[in-house]
Amino acid sequence: MADTKTQQYFDAHPDTQDVRRSLGITIRGHEYTVVVSNSVFSTHRLDLGTKVLLDRVPSPSSLTSHILGHSVHMLDMGCGWGPLSLGLAREAPSEATIWALDVNERAVELTTLNSAAAGFKNVRAGTAESFTSTYGREWADTQFDLIWSNPPIRVGKDALHTLLMTYLPRLAVNGVAYMVVQKHLGADSLMTWLDKHLNDDSHSSRFSVSKFASAKGYRIIEVTRTR
Repeated sequence: MADTKTQQYFDAHPDTQDVRRSLGITIRGHEYTVVVSNSVFSTHRLDLGTKVLLDRVPSPSSLTSHILGHSVHMLDMGCGWGPLSLGLAREAPSEATIWALDVNERAVELTTLNSAAAGFKNVRAGTAESFTSTYGREWADTQFDLIWSNPPIRVGKDALHTLLMTYLPRLAVNGVAYMVVQKHLGADSLMTWLDKHLNDDSHSSRFSVSKFASAKGYRIIEVTRTR
């Protein structure tokens, strides 16, 4: 079970004081000044897992160059203050929409603030509930060409599994998800679990689950929807 300090990151309405400060970071070779909060994950620096993912996954532009005939949608699943959204927005095709999802209202506010400060107009930050109320069927029907995530492992298995099985099945055909998970927190067992549940016989879609890379005690898990 997560401790109280960690658990606050996963609360919709954290009851801790919202202490904010500016932070200078580098994401995929680009410098940003962002605003962070003590009640949103990764308060003092770009956390190592997110950095591992950002340093190793392919550019969003290369993954979407084959897509024709539909709008490009990308998901930052568990956006925090927005480092993955910034990386996606910088390299995504200009017409792409970046959906930055989090349960924490302060995370949503910070991602909105940091994306706007960086000049990115294609980032939509929200909770599942706010996306539903604002975008309705557009949000409900969207399939994602690309998902980047440092998922909240410490929220607990049940909540984590629910999150993953809500959004990974929404990959478009040939869509890809990259998730970074610490090896000692069950990255390998999570891959086994995902392969079993994403490819359950009750579903017509099929997914490939594999290790994309390993570095600094982390695994990057790649999930591709094959049909």
